[in-house]
Amino acid sequence: MVIGTLFILLFALMLVGVPVAVSLGATTLITSFIFTDMDLMGISSKIFDGLNKYTLMAIPMFILAGALLSRGSSAMRIINFAKSLVGHLPGGLPIAAILASIIFAAVSGSSPATVAAIGSVMYGAIKQAGYNEQFAIGTIATSGTLGILIPPSIVFIVFGVTADQSIGKLFMAGVIPGLMIGIMMMIATYFLAKRSGFKSTKPATFKERYTAFKDSFWALLIIVVVIGGIYGGIFTPTEAGAFSVMYAFFVSFFIYKDTKYKDLYRIILDSAQTSSMIFFIIANAMLFAHFLTDEQIPQHITQLILEANVGPLMFLLIVNILLLLMGQFMEPSSVVMITVPLLLPIGVALGIDPIHLGVIMVVNMEIGMITPPVGLNLFVASGITGLSLKQVIVASLPMTGILLFGLMLVTYIPEISLWLPRLMYG
Repeated sequence: MVIGTLFILLFALMLVGVPVAVSLGATTLITSFIFTDMDLMGISSKIFDGLNKYTLMAIPMFILAGALLSRGSSAMRIINFAKSLVGHLPGGLPIAAILASIIFAAVSGSSPATVAAIGSVMYGAIKQAGYNEQFAIGTIATSGTLGILIPPSIVFIVFGVTADQSIGKLFMAGVIPGLMIGIMMMIATYFLAKRSGFKSTKPATFKERYTAFKDSFWALLIIVVVIGGIYGGIFTPTEAGAFSVMYAFFVSFFIYKDTKYKDLYRIILDSAQTSSMIFFIIANAMLFAHFLTDEQIPQHITQLILEANVGPLMFLLIVNILLLLMGQFMEPSSVVMITVPLLLPIGVALGIDPIHLGVIMVVNMEIGMITPPVGLNLFVASGITGLSLKQVIVASLPMTGILLFGLMLVTYIPEISLWLPRLMYG
């Protein structure tokens, strides 16, 4: 009765347009009031305890660092470097956009930011090169999803805090799947362009590539410094976030000198608004998760699944279907916060590594970013191009197929995710 009321009320509120965070909080309060003797006066302390985690401090810092680099010329420099490497191939410019998205994802940690930064520059250039607009924006919108898979990733931080897993291991686990899916997108783009009649052009000279690399060096270095620092044990993910802010500020204001002090207020304000939205979701999701734990709902569901003799492979299929559906309607952090308390105990009972489950969830959230009705990347892509939402959705379908294939590989070949964390952490 309690479980049924909880989830019916939750989805009913979301269906009528109530924001996810408010739906989570209201559902928990109403169900607690009706069915339990939960101390409602102590809810504020539960929310505070949920947010009072050192690791969560990394979220606003990575958001601010990404915003600082996004406002300047870092994206353009990265794009020029990518074009110098692969721009001569059939489909060279779309491939360069994908490569630039992979690199910028490791700088910003955000899918919408990656789409906005890369798309605003590359969309027009790809069209001018003779590619149709659907091909151009479909490539950019889908490759931008890698922003939440390639570290540093805010969604990985949220999963790590919720599941009580190492953020460093999760970051490491996202590297190979992110590169693999990105390379698959590039290969698909190459063959699609070749089939459409595009030819190879003269490749950039060594000098041109060196110049492009030198111009983008400081933007690229943040990847090495932040990720290398975490993996090398020099600093924690939270400390890496703080360092990335200082580094991004230094690069934007003193090296590239393309960001003015008058822009700083707007950058900080936008970052604060984004961080506040994420933390509001986390606060209410923490309350929701606390209620689930108190009522032992995950344990009951786990027991039912085990008694039904559902094996690991079938469970992972169910997880993928559930997450793909939820990703169509909800923001990634919300989905993670809601589903982890339910799915993680079942996965552990079936022998599934929590780190592997985290990567599966994030890849599903990638696909959710480009699936209607609320795929955020679709709206960003539509906004920067002027194309209708329907046009962007249709344009994204071929690469969405690549993402689904990548999801299957990541789901059923755990070593893709686990090899690097095991190598680095044992």
